[in-house]
Amino acid sequence: MSDIFHEQVGGGVALLELRRPPHNFVDEELLTDLADALLAYDDDDDVSCLVIAAQGKHFCAGVDLRGIGAAGIRRFYRQALRVFSGRKPVVAAVHGAAVGGGLGLAMAADFRVAAPGARFTANFARLGFHHGFGLSVTLPRTVGQQRTLELLYTGRSVNGAEALDLGLCDRVAEDPRTSAIAFAAEIAASAPLSLPAIRSTMRRSLVAEVSAALDVEANAQAALLGTADFAEGIAASVEKRQPRFTSS
Repeated sequence: MSDIFHEQVGGGVALLELRRPPHNFVDEELLTDLADALLAYDDDDDVSCLVIAAQGKHFCAGVDLRGIGAAGIRRFYRQALRVFSGRKPVVAAVHGAAVGGGLGLAMAADFRVAAPGARFTANFARLGFHHGFGLSVTLPRTVGQQRTLELLYTGRSVNGAEALDLGLCDRVAEDPRTSAIAFAAEIAASAPLSLPAIRSTMRRSLVAEVSAALDVEANAQAALLGTADFAEGIAASVEKRQPRFTSS
């Protein structure tokens, strides 16, 4: 049974919910199901805008990397590209953590509504790893090159208020899901043929750039999978301590 629940919630809006609480770690299977659900609405005349939300403590606390391997990374990113490629606008409702690949998933949406206590984190370098999920493209487009470098190099977390200041999210709300659905309804009130046409024009270069970036990111990630620093980064994260990297 799929861990993606989806339903029409009225006003031309459909809700898609990740249901792997509490952390909603994403893997190839879950991402495939999400892409399938998103794309299923491409030709649904009753839906003009989509909301991605999640059950549990976090929006998405990252990618499940256990045993993924280089081939698994590439399969995962084929599904990631499908998430970017739908016809309908998408609003992400972010609560708790959007970490690593979870941040990448949030950035694949057109807009993000965040809880004040939400946590956006590009922690790849703190794991001895390389960023992915198209963040090479989506982060600079959203917050600029310098802020992107800071976030990637330090791996620091950004809360909802700072995310709004940076442009990393578009609205902050105590109940991001309800707010995201209301935002999506505002969008869905526009002409139903205009929305996908505008989105296609405005995201055409984004999708092409993401497609190219995913290949580069996959190669960089595959090269680091077997390093001692990556093993140490994962161990330190699990043990909730500072990593002791050795450049190997």
